Amino acid sequence: MALPLAPGLTPNEEGFLAEMELVTVIPRQKLERLELLGGPTQPLNPPFPASLPLWLALLLKRQKRCNISPPAWLSVDALTSILDMEKDELTAAVFSPSPNLPPPKGNALLEDPYLWSESLETSSPYLADSATTRAQPDALPYHWLEISHLLLTHAADDFVAPDEVRTLVRDLREIRMSKLRKGFKVLGPEAGVKMNGVGGMEIAEVRGFVGGVIDGLRKINRPREEARREREAEARSGGLRSSGYTDDDDDEMQL
Repeated sequence: MALPLAPGLTPNEEGFLAEMELVTVIPRQKLERLELLGGPTQPLNPPFPASLPLWLALLLKRQKRCNISPPAWLSVDALTSILDMEKDELTAAVFSPSPNLPPPKGNALLEDPYLWSESLETSSPYLADSATTRAQPDALPYHWLEISHLLLTHAADDFVAPDEVRTLVRDLREIRMSKLRKGFKVLGPEAGVKMNGVGGMEIAEVRGFVGGVIDGLRKINRPREEARREREAEARSGGLRSSGYTDDDDDEMQL
């Protein structure tokens, strides 16, 4: 018998999905395109850059067959700007924005709803350019924390200032987690937390804590909810009696 799985993705699963993001590589050797489950890859022809899945780029990096070009948002200037926005008092209750979604291609969806895959772009977690050199420099992608960790661990020599980037990523993570913890203080029966712009790993890390808080609130509010239901039931039964309508009337109507 299989054990019940917790809802949502674990941090390890988020890290696995992040490796499917595309990154830009500068090949050192020629390599023909590979037929993968997700489709064929671009052929590598030095010194022209190409986009490859992160897991394949890291594999070629370990084999010294390519260099990885850091995305635009993973630079000292871009991270400093994003960090200043996160620390700004005017935006203390919100997170830095996610990359902009591209508009749908044409009106194929309106003409034929079965052509949605050809007319719509993928959603924010899986934007094709969210981790390449064409990425938006002033926005963090959905898998920003996982991508930055993998690149700084296995391709630090491809960064101009890896130590500064690593420090900025750590500061950014701490201030965003602090925002999440502050937001959870307002949780209640009729309260919620706006999580626009929160990354996948951040959600996976706080899911267990938030789930425990919600379960505790449900247990605390259970007697109150039961009392409310009893009052509503009494009110309904009182209304039926005052109108002179009883269950016996139903029996007589059926006879």
